[in-house]
Amino acid sequence: MYSDEICVGDSASFEKTLSESDVYTFAGVTGDLNPAHVNARYAESTKFGGRIVHGMLTGSLFSTVFGTKLPGEGAIYLSQSLEFTAPVMIGDTVKATVTVTELLEKGRVRFETVATNQDGTVVAQGEAVLVAPRRPTD
Repeated sequence: MYSDEICVGDSASFEKTLSESDVYTFAGVTGDLNPAHVNARYAESTKFGGRIVHGMLTGSLFSTVFGTKLPGEGAIYLSQSLEFTAPVMIGDTVKATVTVTELLEKGRVRFETVATNQDGTVVAQGEAVLVAPRRPTD
């Protein structure tokens, strides 16, 4: 969507079941080998009782929405605040939803970002600012 097509209240989502493969791939790409994510024996001894998905892997689902749906191709991510409110376990299905809350100057757009699991529990929430693509001039 071009910046002049976006309205307050516009919303889009992306949903993904986060697998063991996703966690290991993310750990390999980022170097975050925290045993809470990659070591079953260790993770069983934590308050979560098992391995949890990296918070930033969950948060990265917002980027998927921004880059493919709203605003979509050409969007530039400027900032993101995140609060992780509940653990995401391997095998959980997470739905990342972004909603336009404010149109700013110079094509910038403020979004509410909320991720929920398959039970509807909010697992991450925050706010993002992006630059939406501008309509090409002739």
